[in-house]
Parts: sequence; C-alpha cells; structure tokens
Amino acid sequence: MRTLRRILVIVPALSASVAAAAPGDVLQVTATVYPVAYFAERIAGSAARVHFPVPPDVDPPFWRPRIPDIAAMQKADLILLNGADLEKWRTQFTLPQMKLVDTSAGFRDRQIHIENAVTHSHGPGGQHAHGGTAYTTWLDLELAAQQAEAVARAMTRKRPGLAAAFNSNLAALKADLAAVDEELKAVAGTKPGLPLLGSHPVYQYLARRYGLNLQSVHWEPNEMPPEAEWQALQRLRVGHPAQTMLWEAAPNPKITERLAKLGVRSQVFDPCGNRPPSGDFLSVMRANVISLRATYP
Repeated sequence: MRTLRRILVIVPALSASVAAAAPGDVLQVTATVYPVAYFAERIAGSAARVHFPVPPDVDPPFWRPRIPDIAAMQKADLILLNGADLEKWRTQFTLPQMKLVDTSAGFRDRQIHIENAVTHSHGPGGQHAHGGTAYTTWLDLELAAQQAEAVARAMTRKRPGLAAAFNSNLAALKADLAAVDEELKAVAGTKPGLPLLGSHPVYQYLARRYGLNLQSVHWEPNEMPPEAEWQALQRLRVGHPAQTMLWEAAPNPKITERLAKLGVRSQVFDPCGNRPPSGDFLSVMRANVISLRATYP
C-alpha cells in the first residue's frame, strides 16, 4: 500500500440522503485506515468530521501514533479501527474503551491467520513480517459491507436522532460495494483456477472471496528484487505457471521489463489502504475490476 493523505475535513454526503447536524453536534471521528474513513464519510455526511491521522509516507499497519495523535483520539467521539491485527500499537496506549470500535470484530471467525510468515525489510520502516492476522479485510467486499455496518451502528449510538439518515446512506454504500463485489466475482469466474502472482502478501481476502489461485512474493514496486528472489520466482512458477503479477502500485519499469521477459505481465490492483491521490475507495475498486479483467483475456 502506498501513499496516504492526511485529512481533516467535513465531507458532504455522497448519497441522496444527507445526515445533517448542528455545528455543536458534529461527530468527531478518527479512523485508522482509509477504507474505514471512507465508510464513515459516506454514512455520516456532514454529521461528522472524519480525521485520518496516518502520515502520507506510512502504511497504516506500520503506523505508530505520536502522543499528539493519541491526545486527539482521546478527544474524539469515536475511534474507528480496522481490527484484524492492523493496529498493533493499540496495546501501547490507553484509549477510552467506550469510544473504540473494532469494525471487523463481527467476523473474527472469518479472519485469515498467516502461518510461516517471512521477515523482510524495505523502505524506512526496517524489518517486518506479514505474520499474525491478514488485515486487508476490505478487499472482500462482503466483509467491507459488514465493516460499514459496524460504523453505522456506532454512529447511531452516538446520534440516535440521525439513525434514518445514517441507515439510508449505509444502504447506498452497501449497494455500491455489492455491485463491485458482483463484478469481481464475474471476472474471476471466467477462468477458475487461473494461476496468478501477488507482489506482496496483501491479497488474502481478495483471493478467498473471489476464488483466485494466487501465490505471493515479497516485492516492492520501487525496489529491484535481488537475484535470489528472481530465482525463487522462477522456481515458484514451475508448479504455479502464472502469467500475471498483481501489484499494489505501478512497479519500476525495469522490474516490469524483466518480468515481461519471463512471460509475466504486471497489473495494478491497489488495496487502497491509503487515501488515493484522486478519486476515492469506490473509484479505486472499480479501477481494480478493470485491471483484474485484463488478467482474464
């Protein structure tokens, strides 16, 4: 996942139903990952000010809040978490339990647990491993809808007088998510079992929901993999002859060229854990559908 944009705005409702509130009643909401922030913006409309505190150069699962960030969270009405092991910093700080909302808590039994995680390093964050629980829950659009429902319930508890508007906006959001969900299922269903590669282990929920036959490496779009990893890729393709690699962002052209020589083309499927430079979560997911469709000629 790539760039994040700091945001502190009052967002207009994107559906026909607008939740309105007097200035003093505007909900102060903090969300720790962009998809959840987007859900909050869609559901609340002008009834909430949604704050996304993660800096633009840090991936949400590797973000560690500073003391001012924690102080701001403590003043918020709601702290919306992704859950699924994304916010590993939670145990290091004390936050008001009544304000915390783990948006994936309702489907813990469906969360994916990663075994035999590989430790590696890239970028300024140093070494890390993609172990524990897979956190990109929102790439299963049905689970994303459940997270949106959790957001709506939390907002309704805080502002019961706006329940009708929240529920109307939630319904519109869920309809949008369901449409993308159906498109992804249709695309993946054209060639069941088609071998695919993931440049990074962030597509677990996507693969499970839509039946993708996907195996991942640990590559970064802007870093040429060492020779040992190219050799490992060739060994992997002996039993998994994929001709497409999905990337979180457009890879370095030199990587693309070398993959092409091996018969592997590169397609971007942006997990959108970060706020995109333009558009929003829904527009990125729709672009992902188009990109995935290109892998199923």
